Amino acid sequence: MIKQDDIKELSTGELKSRLAEERTLLIKLRMSHAVSPVENPIKIRSVRKGIARMETELTKRKDK
Repeated sequence: MIKQDDIKELSTGELKSRLAEERTLLIKLRMSHAVSPVENPIKIRSVRKGIARMETELTKRKDK
């Protein structure tokens, strides 16, 4: 899970690439969870929240 302070330190390009990676990870986690229950389902929630944090930071940067 990526923390807010770490997100703020990333450049916009790095943030966008990291966001794409996290979205891919979320899709994989959801697919594997649909087939057989994931060992730690809280990981899905934390990835989803990390994506939301990154999208929020991108929105903040656009407004500036």
